[in-house]
Amino acid sequence: MADRIEAWAQALLEIALAEDHLSEVEDELFRFARIIEGNDDLRMALSNPGQPAERRAAIVDDLLENRSLQMTRAIAAFIVGAGRGHDLPAIVARFVELAAQSREHEVAEVRSAVPLDDAQVQKLAAALGRATHKNIEVRVVVDPTLLGGIVATIGDTVIDGTVRHRLEQLKETL
Repeated sequence: MADRIEAWAQALLEIALAEDHLSEVEDELFRFARIIEGNDDLRMALSNPGQPAERRAAIVDDLLENRSLQMTRAIAAFIVGAGRGHDLPAIVARFVELAAQSREHEVAEVRSAVPLDDAQVQKLAAALGRATHKNIEVRVVVDPTLLGGIVATIGDTVIDGTVRHRLEQLKETL
């Protein structure tokens, strides 16, 4: 299975590079994959083998219409139509990693209770870069379940700066 995900991700990278839309496709697919991960009904609809491939692809096209490049819609619809809807978040995660590696960067997935502006994302990337001694690209996921603060995941490293985590530390200290 990991080989299949790797092959799909590598193919996406080559397509996006060839069409010179890597950063846009990467960002749009990342956001779409997070939406799928956060919505059980959508995830089931896109991975349901009983649903015709054309219908699954049409769902993707409807969701992304006027919100993404035609190329992004076509890629996502193709993956789902090919019966890989259940793998789409993993394929996109690996694609994002490969894209970052092509720029000699690593990806930090940052979960935040509120949206971050560009200046905050840049400061966060610089701070995470200093902490890990790596070139970091930040991908922000808004997670309203967090009370406040952020959780950053870089590969196997998790940096928990949430309010809940800080309160737990304070409780242990007291």
